[in-house]
Amino acid sequence: MKKTALLLSLSGVLLSSTVQADTLLGLYLGADGWRTSVDGSFANTDQLQAFNFDDKTQTSYYVALEHPLPLIPNIRIQRNKLESSGSTLLANDFSFGGDDFTNGTQVENQTDITSTDYVLYYEVLDNELFSLDLGINGKYLDGSIALSEASIADGIAVQQDFSQWVPMVYGAVRVGLPLTGLDVFAQGSFVSYDGSQLYDAQAGIAYALLDNLAIDMTLKLGYRQVDLQLDDIDNLYTDLSFKGLFAGVEVHF
Repeated sequence: MKKTALLLSLSGVLLSSTVQADTLLGLYLGADGWRTSVDGSFANTDQLQAFNFDDKTQTSYYVALEHPLPLIPNIRIQRNKLESSGSTLLANDFSFGGDDFTNGTQVENQTDITSTDYVLYYEVLDNELFSLDLGINGKYLDGSIALSEASIADGIAVQQDFSQWVPMVYGAVRVGLPLTGLDVFAQGSFVSYDGSQLYDAQAGIAYALLDNLAIDMTLKLGYRQVDLQLDDIDNLYTDLSFKGLFAGVEVHF
C-alpha cells in the first residue's frame, strides 16, 4: 500500500514537472501556403501606373519562442515571399528605372519581394479560452520590381531594387471554442508614416489535431492580406495588395 502511494506520488510530481516545463518554455514552428490574387501599381514617382498580375501561391515560415522571464519579450521570426508577374498594355507613356516605355507597349512586369518579420511581444493574457499578445514588429523588406518589353528580344528591360526596415505595431488574439478543439484567431502588424502605409493581417480558424504533453499540432485555415503602400523607398513608389486564402500547420514543443 505504501509502495503504491509512493508510486502515485512520484507520477504526480513527474506529470506536474512536465506540464510546468511546457508552460514555462514553448517552441512553435509553422508553415503556410497562401494562394494570392495580386493587384496594384508602381512607379519612380507618385504618379503610379497600374499593372496586371497573375494569381500566385506564396509561402510563409515562422518560429516563435515563449518563456516566463519577466520584462523580456517573447520572439517570433517569420519569413514571407511576395511574388507575382503579369503582362500589361500601357495606356500612357511611362518611365521606370531610367528608361522610357511608350504608350501602347506590351510589357512584362514582375515583383520579387521577401518580407522578414522580427516580432518582440508580450502575452498580455493567456488561458484556454482567450489569449492576447501585443508587441512591435521590425519588418525588413528586400526585393525588386522588373519591367521589360514583351516579344522583343532586345527590348528595354529594367529592374528596380529596394530594401527597407519598417517598424510596426503587432497584435494577436485567439478565442477558444470549448469542447470543439477549435480556435478562432486574428493577427496583424500595421504602420503609417511619411506617406507610406503597410499592414499585414490575417484571420481564421485553427483545429488541434494533436494535443498532448510531448507535442501539439494545429491545422489552420484563414484569409490574409498584405498591403504595401511605399512612398519614395529607394526611389520607388508602390500600392500593391496581396490577398487570399491560406492553409498551414503549426507544431508546438
